[in-house]
Order: sequence, then structure tokens, then C-alpha cells
Amino acid sequence: MGALPFPPRKALPVPPPVTFARGVSRRAAAVLAGLALATGGPSLTALAGPAEAAPTMAAAPAAATPVRVNQLGYLPDGPKRATVVSAATTPLGWQLRDATGAVAASGTTTVRGADQASGQSTHLVDFGAYTGTGAGYTLTVGGQSSHPFDLSASLYDGLRADSMSFFYQQRSGIAIDAALAGGSAYARPAGHLGVAPNKGDTSTPCRPGACDYSLDVRGGWYDAGDQGKYVVNGGISVWELVNSYERARRSGGDAALGDATLRVPERGNGMPDVLDEARWELEFLMRMQVPAGKPLAGMAFHKVHDAQWTALPTRPELDAEQREVHKPSTAATLNLAASAAQCARVYAPYDAAFAARCLDAARRAWTAAKAHPDVLAPAGDTTGGGAYEDADVSDEFYWAAAELLAATGESQYRDAVTSSPHHAKPVDAFWWGGTATLGRITLATVPGVSLPADDVTRLRGLLTTAADGHLSTLSGQGYPVPLPATGYVWGSNSAVTNNAMVLAVAYEITGQQRYRAGALESLDYLLGRNALDLSYVTGYGARHSENQHHRFWAHQNDASLPHPPAGSLAGGPNAGLEDPVAREKLAGCAPAACYVDDIGSYSTNEVAVNWNASLAWLAAFAAERRGAPAASCAVAYRVDNAWGDGFTATVTLRNTGSSPVPGWTLGWSFAGDQRIGNAWNATVSQSGSAVTARDAGWNGTLDPGGSVSFGFQARYTGTNASPARFTLGGAPCT
Repeated sequence: MGALPFPPRKALPVPPPVTFARGVSRRAAAVLAGLALATGGPSLTALAGPAEAAPTMAAAPAAATPVRVNQLGYLPDGPKRATVVSAATTPLGWQLRDATGAVAASGTTTVRGADQASGQSTHLVDFGAYTGTGAGYTLTVGGQSSHPFDLSASLYDGLRADSMSFFYQQRSGIAIDAALAGGSAYARPAGHLGVAPNKGDTSTPCRPGACDYSLDVRGGWYDAGDQGKYVVNGGISVWELVNSYERARRSGGDAALGDATLRVPERGNGMPDVLDEARWELEFLMRMQVPAGKPLAGMAFHKVHDAQWTALPTRPELDAEQREVHKPSTAATLNLAASAAQCARVYAPYDAAFAARCLDAARRAWTAAKAHPDVLAPAGDTTGGGAYEDADVSDEFYWAAAELLAATGESQYRDAVTSSPHHAKPVDAFWWGGTATLGRITLATVPGVSLPADDVTRLRGLLTTAADGHLSTLSGQGYPVPLPATGYVWGSNSAVTNNAMVLAVAYEITGQQRYRAGALESLDYLLGRNALDLSYVTGYGARHSENQHHRFWAHQNDASLPHPPAGSLAGGPNAGLEDPVAREKLAGCAPAACYVDDIGSYSTNEVAVNWNASLAWLAAFAAERRGAPAASCAVAYRVDNAWGDGFTATVTLRNTGSSPVPGWTLGWSFAGDQRIGNAWNATVSQSGSAVTARDAGWNGTLDPGGSVSFGFQARYTGTNASPARFTLGGAPCT
């Protein structure tokens, strides 16, 4: 899918009419100053090596430190490592200090030496043996201290919510409520509803030659820093959000993504909030489908955006440019087929009518793509928006077939899956233009997919092999990250999060902690343990990005506008230096340091929905309580009686720990299509294959050594395999 492993998010357009700020912003100066450690004391001089040298810049608002940590913190049961920039060739002593300054743990560093990606000489600190909790810890090496950080099991709860709030605040066609968005600075009227000065999106004409009619393409998410909406980027973004819920449901951690858990206007409607948010985009994607009776019916238009690049800054409701719908493409059509088929499967328990609409759209899109397999978006279509061109759509065909197979079980889609060359290939990196691995993840993890067991086992093996490769890459670096030194291209932070998702999937498949550790260390990188001592997530960490390239989160250009909201992920280092600001400010940078927090640097500092979608997926994974439960547990599952298409079963939960369990929630997933009808001695609910059983109140306290039993009646077809894994409060039982 291109020479680079992670091609740019968009084909680079002619630079838009942007008004760049004069000089270097204070935050940009801070980032660049992070390349050079301030001298002034023997201990720091001993730590800072020649590789840290950089041109003299304006004074930073906060000094960088050679002791690089996840500035948010670490999970008590997760990996806890830091990187120290030092030219010393022998180990250095380190101390972990709590908020009072008392030493909580100590040891010596491991000399890592030259790090190719950062151009720095590094040491590693591992304080994973310390399992205490609290706020305000610091790590000290050679008299220099890190930024403060927390050790907490709830560390990622805020990021899980904020990274999802990004999507609500990127919504088109709806007024953004200050109470939901985090303050009046983020409130705004609805954009692009045809209310003056807007000229769309409720009756939007096609670009000349695309169609001879107008369409209602309101809604959806603004894609990035511009106000375009792109089907091929919307498709992968929706898939990641919905898959995040699917994965959490399988692990028993879906309650944290359920109804009334996020700041969305639909909260309290009985549907999980993450699905409410994804639905806003799904509705838009289906509006982009060519109507019946029109040429190329069933295909999806590729994108809609302004006829000319919108000036920066411009709030959506003030955008006076003409909006245009661009020609259909096979890639966009298959993105619609895949995301709508996933919708049909996941939304069915909550809104059967909407799920049916999704499945109908997916089927029509698949049929149209098969009839028009080579309608490709032109690379030169870059006026007013990115091209999102894609010359190879075989991966989209595989992804769409996988999702339709998981939704329907039909042989036509199974044949398309098994005959695709992607079905046997090694797992490759995924991005908006390379989506085969999304299909592989679905086929390997969704219970009951109509594939031979050997096929599923092989796909799982391919995913874990890819995860092993990411771990190998991570282990060879001074700043452990699943990205090679050659991978710092446009959207490199998205490559980090996507590769971390593969590590997390490998953990789900195998239960092996090394994969979870790799995924969590990827977050360490994003949140400050990196070459710039900078968190790339707005609002998270002592030093974080805050001037991402954006049309209405544009405080650097207009003080009346806000910075991007907390939880927004910057694109990250890009050694290509593909914008004027990056070329001016970053000449000669090491690959992992080719980033500037300036609103004009769209090639290093833009935001995008697909980048934030993978961050939200990863934050939800990290936020799940995965340590050993307060009380260990064992589960016995017994089928008491079975007949033609039904059975009754008894589940016995036993507390094998030494502490009482003051309220229990047991989770599991069926391997087949078992559906529970009624239950006794517990409150039992089911969503798809995932089952959640909660105490009935009177049996809520489970004493050490004590047990509780409950039963249910269910129906099924095919086989009736017993569940293989149970979780108590989200943690696995034995």
C-alpha cells in the first residue's frame, strides 16, 4: 500500500491559506528546548551527553529533565520503566521518592547507550517491583528529578473519557453543549447545516462530474484540523470505537463504556455511550451512499469538504465556503460495507431497526463494490481537502468480507475471506489505507465466526507473531516504543497506538502479560517518556502539546479561541518535515525529535479522528482493572439439563481469597449462539455473546471460602460449548 510502512494521513496538499504565528510559540519553544538539557550543575552535566545539543532557543516555560517518565503515571500492576538521557557508560543510582520526599524504592540504571531514533545516549530505570500507590511520585537520578507522576489503578479513567469526548467536540451538524464539552470556551453552534453563512451539508452539490444532484450529508465528525469529512477515515475510526466496546464486553469490562459513562447528549438512552458516539458517524457514512436509481447505486461518495481550503482559524458555523461531495470510490464503499456490517452485529441488542439498516447498507455496498472494483480516488484531488487516494483495495475487500461474515455467517462472504491473499499473509501494520488487519482481528476474536477452527487458530497465531515483532522492536530502543527508527512519518503517533492495539489483542488471545506490558509502555511514550520529554496528549502531563493544527481549537492564532480539549492526540514526529513551520524549526532533527507544537505544523501537529480513535481504544484497554481481584475466585459451570434447542445450567462462584467480596459481578462469553432467557439467584444480562451476572442483593457478600450459585435457562443452535473464561469484576478467575 505504498513505499512507507505508515504513509501520510493525507496526500500532502498545496499548503492551505494558513496564517502562521510569528516566531516560535512558547510551547513550541518548550518542545524544541527539550532537545537540549540546560546546563549549570555538575550532576546535570554528567547526565547530559553530546547528543542532547541543539540550537539556542527562547526560554521554555518549564525546563526539560533528562529523567523521562510517563508524566501521567503508572498502573500498580503494570510495567514501570523510565529513560534517563546520559552519556555515562556505567550504571547510575536512582531513587523513587513519594510526595513527601521519602525514598520508596532505589536501584541502579541499565546502560542502554546510543538510541538511533532519538540521537541520544540513554539508560533505563525499572521500578516495576514497587507496587505502592499514591500521587506526586518523582524519580531522581544523579540529582535530577523527573516530572511528578501518580501510581494508581484508576490512572487512565480520565483519559478514557477525554479521548472519547474529542469525537463529540468534532461533531458536525449539532450544537456543542458547554456542559458536555468542558466549558463555555468549547461550546459552539451547529456547523454546516445550511444556516448562513454555511452553504451545506443538508443539500450539498457534487463536484462537477461526480453527480448531477444534491445530497443530505449532514452529521458525522470533522476529520481533522480541517472541516472535511472522509468516508475512508471515518470507517476505520468507527470500527476502532465499536471494536473497543466489543473487546471490553468480551473481557467483562464493558460497564465502564456503558450508558451514562461519557459526556454525550444521548447518555441515559439505554445504549452504551461509545456506541452512541459511533452512531453519529455511522449515520453520516450511510448518508454518503449513492441512492437507489442513481448511477453507481450502492457505492459511497469518497468525501465532502469545502471547495477551497478554509482559512485558519474558522469556526464551523462561520465557514462560508461552498461544500462539495466528491466522486464515489471503491475504497469508500468497502469502508461503508465493513463498518456497517460491524454495526449490524454489535448494535442488534440495543436497536434492532438500526442494526437492520446497517446490514442493508453493508450488503448494498458490498454488491456495488464487487460490480465496480477499481473506482479509485484520484491522487490529485487535493483542493480544499486531502485526497485519501488508495491504489490497492484488496485489503478493504478482505476487511469488508470479514465483517459481513461475522455479521451473517453466509458462505459468499466466507468464500471471499478464504480466497483473499490477505487471509494467509503475515499481519501487517494497519492504517486508513491498509485495513486487512482489522478483518483479521474480527475473525480471530469475535466468538462464533463461521470459519474452520484451524483458520481461527492460524489467524490468532499471525496476530501474536506480529505482536512479538512489535515487542522485539520495542526492546531494542532507549525509549521503548513499537515503532522502528524509520517509522517517524506523518501520523507516527497513530502508528504507535495501532501497533499497541495489536499487542493488546495478543494479550486478549493469550493472556500473556508481556503483550499487555508492551501496550502500556506505548502509552508511556505518548505521555512523556520520549525524546522531547513531552506528552503528545493535550492536558495530560506536566509538559504537553496544546497548539495542534486545527481550525477552531486555535488559541495560538486567536486568543478568543480555545486550545484543543484535553485528550487530543497530536500526530507526532515526522522526519519528512512536510510543512513550512517544520522545515524552519526542525532542520537536522533526529527522527523521534522531528515535532514542533505549533499550529502551523500540520505535518507533525495535526489531530485526526482515526488517531484519536486508536488512543481511545488503548486508553479504554489500559483503564480496565486487570490486576488480581481483591478476592481470588474459582468458577464451576454445569449444564443440568439439555433438550433440542435449549438447556439449563448452574454457575457456582467461590471466593478462594482471604478477604470478603462485598458485591460480585461475574462475566463470561459464550463460544456459540447461546441466548439466556431467564435466570434465578442473580441478575443476568446478555449483549451478543457476552454475559454479565450480578448478585441479587441478598447474596451479595461472598466470604473467604464461601460460594454462591445461580442458574439460568437458555436456547441455542449448533454446539453448546461451556465458557472457557470467567471474570470477577473484570479480573480472570481460575
